Amino acid sequence: MTTRADRRTRHRAGRSGRRTEFGGYAAVAWPRLLRTAHLLTGDPAEADALTRTALSDAYAHWRRIPGDDTDFYVRRLLVRHHLGSHLGRLLGRRPHHTGPAPQAPQAPLARALAALPARQRVVLVLRLGEDLGRLEVAEMLGWSVGAVKSYERRGLKALGAT
Repeated sequence: MTTRADRRTRHRAGRSGRRTEFGGYAAVAWPRLLRTAHLLTGDPAEADALTRTALSDAYAHWRRIPGDDTDFYVRRLLVRHHLGSHLGRLLGRRPHHTGPAPQAPQAPLARALAALPARQRVVLVLRLGEDLGRLEVAEMLGWSVGAVKSYERRGLKALGAT
């Protein structure tokens, strides 16, 4: 028969193992997620905040994330937070970033991506930057494959025009 103290000790030990497992994942995934976030936002400070938000949400749900789908799940959090913050700005719910302008000039790719609408930018970053297939992008965003193709085509056309 297990006592209440035994259950509490096992629960704490499980939490500690989970923290260690998440810490290892976050350390390995951080550079890739930060690069993706930077391509999405165009701003290093905003990319850092977006990456931290996605990882903190992933930590909160870490027990429920299947081990083989961790990257998919965290990437989806990152993209959804980005699209949600962009939509909030458009609707006037969240202010635009008003911090100091970045000191280093933006790379041509970052400038070109920043000029695109958010959904086109997300699709191009996932398709070309993360090398995901259209079906994977569609599943991640909850869109149809046709919508992904359309946003990709429009985004590539807009990039070609700049």
